Amino acid sequence: MTTLLREPAHRHGTAAQTAVLLINLGTPEAPTASAVRTYLKEFLSDPRVVEIPRALWWLILNGIVLNVRPKKSAAKYASIWTDDGSPLKVHSERQAKMLRGFLGQAGHQVLVANAMRYGHPSIPATLARLKAEGCTRILLLPLYPQYSSSTTASAFDAAFAWLAALRNQPEIRTVRSFADDPGYIAALAASVSEHWLVHGRPSASYRLIMSFHGVPRSTLEKGDPYHCECHKTGRLLAEALALRPDEYQICFQSRFGRAQWLQPYTAPTLEALGKEGVRRVDVMCPGFPADCLETLEEINIEGDASFVAAGGKEYRYIACLNERDDWISALAAIATTHLQGWPTQALPDAAALELGALRAKALGART
Repeated sequence: MTTLLREPAHRHGTAAQTAVLLINLGTPEAPTASAVRTYLKEFLSDPRVVEIPRALWWLILNGIVLNVRPKKSAAKYASIWTDDGSPLKVHSERQAKMLRGFLGQAGHQVLVANAMRYGHPSIPATLARLKAEGCTRILLLPLYPQYSSSTTASAFDAAFAWLAALRNQPEIRTVRSFADDPGYIAALAASVSEHWLVHGRPSASYRLIMSFHGVPRSTLEKGDPYHCECHKTGRLLAEALALRPDEYQICFQSRFGRAQWLQPYTAPTLEALGKEGVRRVDVMCPGFPADCLETLEEINIEGDASFVAAGGKEYRYIACLNERDDWISALAAIATTHLQGWPTQALPDAAALELGALRAKALGART
């Protein structure tokens, strides 16, 4: 017999609400081995993330990985932790607030929340809160521009599992991916162009490295479109920047384990470029709309060290889109497209004021 969750108390006369739920991967609660272990256990226990026989992986995960990796990862998290907490958590919260303001300026009263697939705030807990607040229409918008079973589909799994336990279900819509969205591509191109205005447009001995998160190559062979969507984003971005094929390279980072992953790998590519005499590289991570451990530590810190140690001279990291106005505007356009047909109302002035404050803070952080 199915056990359904208790429904929140019904309030007669309350208007139905529409919500947008931004979803990201997740982050530990603190840069400590204990917190990282809790986070990694949830993350690496997801069968969509690690596709090997469960019994074998349970032994590897609990016998080796969770006894070795947390301490090393905690030190890396500590190197990028801020006074406000995890960078991913901070950016995710700000993006949600700004998106609400942008949608409000367009005349939509839409609740906007953020959730993490692993850790807090969790997808089920956030969806339950939105439902308790009267939301009968919820748009799920994972912040993974390129679709993958291990990210986008896993986020939907968590949401649909919550939905399956409800007696009174809200309407649910999903955004599958936005790898080729014009606004997203334009925001990426603008971030690179602004970087060039400060540091100079590159000379002949140059590469723009577009580093995407890696996944096992076996997923491509089984039909996952992630590899193709990454290359589509890279090609469109290169076209927007008028880059020749020899001026940019698409790579894949964050390899885990001994299996073959999507190639070329980012770290060996940076080392090879340094040895070949390429003087300067600018590195960006188009698949990450918010800076996090993989961008700030692995790319900005470790990547710099690898390139310079191999003979490279100039290494510059181009920050993720974070709270850029053009990116949040693109995100609002994506959400608006998927919200069509759902009733909305004008947003109170308070949200517009909050948006102004967030814009000012984001601008100050970039100058």
